[in-house]
Amino acid sequence: MKNMKEKKLNGTVIVTYRCNARCTMCNRYKCPSKPEEEISIETIKKLPKMYFTNITGGEPFIREDLQDVVEELYKKSDRIVISTNGFFTDRIIAMAKRFPNIGIRISIEGLEDTNNEIRGLKDGYKRGYETLKKLKEMGMKDVGFGMTVQDKNAPDLVPLYNISNEMDMEFATASLHNSFYFVEAKNIIHDRPMVAQNFENLVNELLNSKSPKKWFRAYFNHGLINYVYGQKRLLPCDMAFDTFFIDPYGDVMPCNGTKDKEVMGNLNECATWEELWNSAQAEEVRFKVRHCDRQCWMIGSVSPAMHKYIWKPAWWVLTHKLKFWTNKKYSMYENKIVRDLRDGKVTKEELDKCSTCDMNCVANNGLSEASKEQLKNKSGEEIVDADIEKQMNKKD
Repeated sequence: MKNMKEKKLNGTVIVTYRCNARCTMCNRYKCPSKPEEEISIETIKKLPKMYFTNITGGEPFIREDLQDVVEELYKKSDRIVISTNGFFTDRIIAMAKRFPNIGIRISIEGLEDTNNEIRGLKDGYKRGYETLKKLKEMGMKDVGFGMTVQDKNAPDLVPLYNISNEMDMEFATASLHNSFYFVEAKNIIHDRPMVAQNFENLVNELLNSKSPKKWFRAYFNHGLINYVYGQKRLLPCDMAFDTFFIDPYGDVMPCNGTKDKEVMGNLNECATWEELWNSAQAEEVRFKVRHCDRQCWMIGSVSPAMHKYIWKPAWWVLTHKLKFWTNKKYSMYENKIVRDLRDGKVTKEELDKCSTCDMNCVANNGLSEASKEQLKNKSGEEIVDADIEKQMNKKD
């Protein structure tokens, strides 16, 4: 693996597991990390050169030293995007002023009532929307919404896309997943045809635009329909080969989609990135990735695959743009499995078994022993609420 030393990777840095949101599809807020254990600047210095870095959490802006983290990552990454719930407006604006070329994605799960119900943050929609507006007014280019589509918010998908379009912002989509990262094993789409219909509407909106970038996003959303129906992913998964995640404890993983945390090595303990990346332990995890049956379709694994196997999405885009010019819109029924469910050739129960949902699975939370210890006397919500209150009082 000699060339790996020169090759730029795609990296995701999970800077904290602390979160102030109470999302219905993610239980991470119940399982926070201890601040003193979270990835240090010294460990971040060991990370490799990256062409793209996503900073995420938990809620990354809970970390008071996030600007220092970004400064270090800027030395080794071509592009940085922070995923946030948008609650800490002042910190986000301060970050944008210091690093105007950074990307910000604020998770908004639908129109106001729907978003606030799903995310459990008081005035969450208003705060997120106002933060995005301020960022645009500052002249930031790489700003946008992120939405996790499920039964409850699928009807808001195109209306929210239209809002992002009017504001000239990016619009990222996902659907429900289950893994140690989300501390969740029971997420599932109940009304697949309804959710798929809303994705179909979005695909046609994207194909109808003049932006080639949006045409490829249409392909990604076509893949989400395929995923919602529990089918084999449209592109190979090369996580742990071209892409990595690192968690708050310095554990390097292939992705955030596995049931249990699959660790390639711990960067706190390794002298160099090369030592970890080329280790026997890392090779064992790569073997597992090659035999993984999860069929996830998250942007972290799909975006690199779309670049690597560009001819597949490119051919799909070309054929569907040609169809558009002859007034033939994209239809979710192009997917055989969608037709099969409609025609009774496959049952909902059979599709439920294909989902990443595992009704018998106990979600592994991926916490360190010290982080688990703090949960013996207090809930994760109590720990994080006290943490934020302390931070706010310090500022006053």
